[in-house]
Amino acid sequence: MGFVEDSEPPLKRPKLPSSHSKIHSPSPVAQEACSLGDLMARPLPSQTQGDAHTQTLGSRGLIKRFEFVKIITGALYSLGYDKTGALLEQESGIPFHSSPVNSLMHLLMDGKWDQGVATLRTIAPLDEPTLASASFLIFEHKFLHLLKMDDLAAALHTLRNEIVPLRINPNRVRELASCVVSPSHLSLLASHLDSTDSRSKLLEKLKALLPPAVLIPEKRLQRLLEKALDVQRDACVFHNSLDNNLSLYSDHHCGRTQLPSQTLQILEAHNDEVWFLQFSHSGKYLASSSKDRSAVIWEVKEDGQLSLKHKLIGHQKPVLTVSWSHDDNQLLTCGQDEALRRWDANSGECLHVYEKAGIGLVSCGWFPDGTGIFAGMTDRSICLWDLDGRELECWKEKTLRISDMAITDDGKRIISIYSDTAILLVDREVRIERLIEEEEFITSFSLSIDSKFLLVNLVNQEIHLWSIEGDPKIVCKYKGHTRARFVIRSCFGGFDQAFIASGSEDSQVYIWHRSSGELLLALPGHSGAVNCVSWNPANPHMLASASDDRTIRVWGLNQLNLKHRGGQSNGVIHHCNGRS
Repeated sequence: MGFVEDSEPPLKRPKLPSSHSKIHSPSPVAQEACSLGDLMARPLPSQTQGDAHTQTLGSRGLIKRFEFVKIITGALYSLGYDKTGALLEQESGIPFHSSPVNSLMHLLMDGKWDQGVATLRTIAPLDEPTLASASFLIFEHKFLHLLKMDDLAAALHTLRNEIVPLRINPNRVRELASCVVSPSHLSLLASHLDSTDSRSKLLEKLKALLPPAVLIPEKRLQRLLEKALDVQRDACVFHNSLDNNLSLYSDHHCGRTQLPSQTLQILEAHNDEVWFLQFSHSGKYLASSSKDRSAVIWEVKEDGQLSLKHKLIGHQKPVLTVSWSHDDNQLLTCGQDEALRRWDANSGECLHVYEKAGIGLVSCGWFPDGTGIFAGMTDRSICLWDLDGRELECWKEKTLRISDMAITDDGKRIISIYSDTAILLVDREVRIERLIEEEEFITSFSLSIDSKFLLVNLVNQEIHLWSIEGDPKIVCKYKGHTRARFVIRSCFGGFDQAFIASGSEDSQVYIWHRSSGELLLALPGHSGAVNCVSWNPANPHMLASASDDRTIRVWGLNQLNLKHRGGQSNGVIHHCNGRS
């Protein structure tokens, strides 16, 4: 590996440019002294003192007892346990709904609109705007019902004297008025009007409109528990598993064992430094490229082991990068200052060679729909081709001679390293260009799966996380790895892309918590600089790293046995003859 002084920017890759609880059973005497119902309904001493509206629960006194009981009652009703919910109301003395609210609900289900509005006005606390909006919903149902009953005079009276004076939703008022002269409008608006379902939907609208103190939102307990689990998950820096593993029985906490931290397999198929690697979108394949002028496709078996599927031969110079098509059926390989090749991932056949006379290619990628490709050129241009090699677009002076490139998942923005310290975002539709500017030299970048964030590696041994929605801004920084002479690449990964991984010149792989920037792990194992890492998008417990020691390490959860598999297993070497 060659190198030059740190004051110079890096080349694309090789060098810089110039215990269980005990349950106590009651004694026989206690069992005779009280019934099971007495035992179940006996309140705690602290709950029998004072007004139910002032009593609190919990060690910090933050939970109001009457709210707690009402939310549990609502949960029982939502689960279909109506008798149990009614029993809780009776035993606690805390009604789920106030008497006026119960009256309102019964009146509306019976179609007694005027009495419903009158009852609504007795419910406190309701401000005037809320009262007007709720009255509008009720009178709207009354109006449509009267029209459907052919009582035009009463309907017009409701519209003119009850709905219009509320001064609510004028567009809807016009729609209602049109029903008077257009039977088709009435048919559309009043369909299923007299059904129980329609009146139930009216109640649902009122629940969304009225304050929670009046009508508790549906499934409130479930939402509170979901939020509690979300908070616990987000606070766990090692969380790297599916959310269905979360439990209400205990507080959630993952350990370091949830992160890939042990070498499970060493892949040896390259004869020189391995510069780049990338898992396919489905996670079923891994592609690697090397200074030895080859690329390799590895297959991920059901047992998590990788085996060599194809060795792709044909480039005349080191292979800088690879890029998977979105269906994982094809692979692009980019030679250093050379041509771009498209391969069939299943057969290993070279399908096409893309090149321009006198101009080399330094980076590549796919259109999201798979109908074309793009590449960065040594003359600083960005070119777009269809799969047959016809040039579609070409922009001059939009990238460095040594450059990473990416395209957002909607295909609208192309991203490239524009200068030593800037990244260019080009909107293809409106031709708007924006710059992400750093103070230090940029060596590489990686785009998140949702195309909302950019991971930027810098020459000063820092990695910056940029949000590129709206005005670009740095949201986190990561430090600890070593970069002195070569291009080192990083990636997003883990469950919900909650982690950042990076290679390092000290032969280790580094893993940070994405949101906090906390360094979680440094993984030794390689005997040379780790140039690139890739996290399996389908398996949050699988990470791969490529090194100057000519190997690829596959990292997983801690296991006892290290499995070492050479590059000759199940391998077929394919030669590309250069035909297009």
